[in-house]
Amino acid sequence: MHEYSIVMSLMEQIEQLAQDNNANEIIRVDIKVGVLSGVEPHLLQNAFDTFKLNTVCHDAQLNMQLQPLVIECRQCHHKTELTERNVICPHCKSYDTRVIDGEDMMLMQLEMNAS
Repeated sequence: MHEYSIVMSLMEQIEQLAQDNNANEIIRVDIKVGVLSGVEPHLLQNAFDTFKLNTVCHDAQLNMQLQPLVIECRQCHHKTELTERNVICPHCKSYDTRVIDGEDMMLMQLEMNAS
């Protein structure tokens, strides 16, 4: 499960941000997870719940915003938002599309308690 390595990297980033802001506790972690990010949300949640225990995130809530896939067709020029992993244009059925958004997982916001 690569979600474990993703959460370990996320925890390192959070720990650094907490240290930079003199925070002793993280209350909420908001992330954006794209449809094409390769991340399974339920596995990511399980990994987060496992790895948060001995960190500044021990009581933190993980909020995931699922980012739809946004593609642009190079044939008919439609931009389309999709909730499934599909890069075929739903308008003209072309495979000649470009992904605009929905491939990333990003840390968006932290709520912290400062010391």
